Amino acid sequence: MQLCVAHLRIFIAVIALAISQYAFAKNSIDGVRVWPSPENTRVVFDLKSTPEFTYFSLTNPQRLVIDFKDTQNVASLRNLLAKDKRIKNIRLSSPKEKNSTRLVLDLTEAYQLNVFALAPAGQYGDRLVVDLYDKDRVAQKDTPTINNKRDIVIAVVAGHGGEDPGSIGPRGTYEKHVTLKIAKKLTALINKQPGLKAVMVRTGDYYVNHNRKTVIARKHKADLLVSIHADAFTSPQPSGASVLVQSSRRAHSEFTRWIANRQEESELLGGAGETIKMTEDHNLALTLADMKKEYTMESSYTFAEHVLRELKKVTKLHKKRPEGLSLAVLKSSDIPSVLIETGFISNPGEEKRLNSSAHQQKLARAIFNSIDSYFSSNAPSGTYYASQGYRQHKISRGESLSVVAHRYNVSVGKIKSLNNLSSDVVHIGQTLKIPRAD
Repeated sequence: MQLCVAHLRIFIAVIALAISQYAFAKNSIDGVRVWPSPENTRVVFDLKSTPEFTYFSLTNPQRLVIDFKDTQNVASLRNLLAKDKRIKNIRLSSPKEKNSTRLVLDLTEAYQLNVFALAPAGQYGDRLVVDLYDKDRVAQKDTPTINNKRDIVIAVVAGHGGEDPGSIGPRGTYEKHVTLKIAKKLTALINKQPGLKAVMVRTGDYYVNHNRKTVIARKHKADLLVSIHADAFTSPQPSGASVLVQSSRRAHSEFTRWIANRQEESELLGGAGETIKMTEDHNLALTLADMKKEYTMESSYTFAEHVLRELKKVTKLHKKRPEGLSLAVLKSSDIPSVLIETGFISNPGEEKRLNSSAHQQKLARAIFNSIDSYFSSNAPSGTYYASQGYRQHKISRGESLSVVAHRYNVSVGKIKSLNNLSSDVVHIGQTLKIPRAD
């Protein structure tokens, strides 16, 4: 009996010691989330308040050690890494200071590190973020060719991802899930079309930094960047799709920065980059770069008009013309870029439609049609599209010869001449040859 009482006292003392260790801790780690991606893994620690932390790396074996000052850990560290290839284990270790927590990430190899705190935003409170980047990231690849004619490359960006859910609908729909589904459907349509090639910037549920999106697009030599989103508002009434392009103010500020640093940034300015980099004539550099910027902005706006023309066939439009905004994903001066708001996820009716696979397919088809029609009239030299003397178009219900001519930016007379038509009358199901635009 005395032995049992002694054991009980020891047990109580141990518990009391464990409790006292954190009794006066000001902060707490309440959750841990791991987001693997092809290029990196992001670990997010959810905290009660702003973290005070230090970190350092150890080798043989490779580890990352993080000390959270005045912090207790109440989060489970089990079953976090089932899908991750970069982290072997996340575990507790003996802290250097009282009332603190030391966490160790056992890594499979050395990675480029980025560790930073995030302030509360949306549904999340204070966070500490750890990004582990592969040292060998996406390598630049040669564009596939057909008969020595290259494909036109489309970078497809599914908005948000990982711990960034985007907007959340009244039924709990996450924007990040909707955008990824539409992006995958669009990618499938693009890759079925001879002469086009899609590159998905995000292929799963993880976050890609805005700057990294354009870097990935550039390394794949993208001719166009399409970013897919779903809009939201504080009330449920607004609805409809819209298309955004870079505002002239943001484009000018980015352009000015690139010119000032043209030795380092010349690859962002396209084909004239080497000339811009090497010339000692600042006015010549300015002129060449300005021409490239204006071409990119004009191309973005023209393509945005194609998208709106196709979207209005399958959904309501919120904005009938392209809208210019200052958005990071659109800032590239060398890649025509648009952001497509496919609808308002905050509107209950549109949330339901955006969750529908059939509606997602319609949206993807509309975006694909806009890509096809735009490059049919604006094919870059050396591409398979540019090598084709004409393309084919099947007449749908409600289409006239003038509508088809406007879509492909060619004259009615040229279509009639190529197809030996004696009148403007066309029939549903009729297949026409469409000449390339001048």
